[in-house]
Amino acid sequence: MAPFTLAVDANSSFSLSSELSNKKMQNLQLEPKRFFASVNAREEKPFDFLRLLFEGVIAGGTAGVVVETALYPIDTIKTRLQAARGGGQIILKGLYSGLAGNLAGVLPASAVFVGVYEPAKQKLLRTFPENLSAVAHLTAGALGGMAASFIRVPTEVVKQRMQTGQFNSAPNAVRMIVAKEGFKGLYAGYGSFLLRDLPFDAIQFCIYEQLRLGYKLAAKRDLIQISSALTGAITTPLDVIKTRLMVQGSANQYKGIFDCVQTIVRDEGPSALLKGIGPTVMWIGIGGSIFFGVLEGTKRLLEQKRPENQARSKLE
Repeated sequence: MAPFTLAVDANSSFSLSSELSNKKMQNLQLEPKRFFASVNAREEKPFDFLRLLFEGVIAGGTAGVVVETALYPIDTIKTRLQAARGGGQIILKGLYSGLAGNLAGVLPASAVFVGVYEPAKQKLLRTFPENLSAVAHLTAGALGGMAASFIRVPTEVVKQRMQTGQFNSAPNAVRMIVAKEGFKGLYAGYGSFLLRDLPFDAIQFCIYEQLRLGYKLAAKRDLIQISSALTGAITTPLDVIKTRLMVQGSANQYKGIFDCVQTIVRDEGPSALLKGIGPTVMWIGIGGSIFFGVLEGTKRLLEQKRPENQARSKLE
């Protein structure tokens, strides 16, 4: 039996190679340009809602408490600057006034925010095209902010009333606010809060996630701090309005957001809308770095504690 031979024509081989090269170039040309960092969530582990919810609640609550405790004095100075009408002197005593009551609200609020954000983010990343990951992050940030607002607003109202010296304890503040203004008094400035914090949360988390995907968070952490600080500076006027509406109490000096803006500009000048911009930039800039650092560290720790990962480490 004659031996089997395979004849290869050099011209045919070159022609086949050229066709494959042309097809590859066509595929590259057809591939859409991506203007945002992308992630293929469909190739990752199956969607585990309860696990993501649990780890998000723990990580978010831990990060929120650490940031509030570390930077509370800066936040108090900011609040007093924004609440002061005209050129009133700022008192620097009692900078930790209301911290305990504030932490009682910050813990569940931060837990709810991240607890909603993480599952929503993963679900949206599996729904949206890869090149629209930024839209998924924006949407998840807004959903997390909306869910947490029901806890954050009463917490902010009580905190800022105590920071400005209206009450000496959180329980007393809640009791007196409800007695004089009704339950709605705990949600004073809710509209201005959403106007400021929903876009802020969405933009901040979107920037954070995009930088994390594109450049690795550990290498570009300083850029996250700058982006957070710039966002805080831009939204300072909204923060001033929120503070004035929250601390006015039953006096009802301002009838709403637009009336508040008009009154401040008329009585104190446009520059009053930028009160506290220095502490705001410092608080949000440093706080953003601490928050995301603690958040990621806690998430990594919880991931290592998963049964499947512990079993894998034992085998190794």
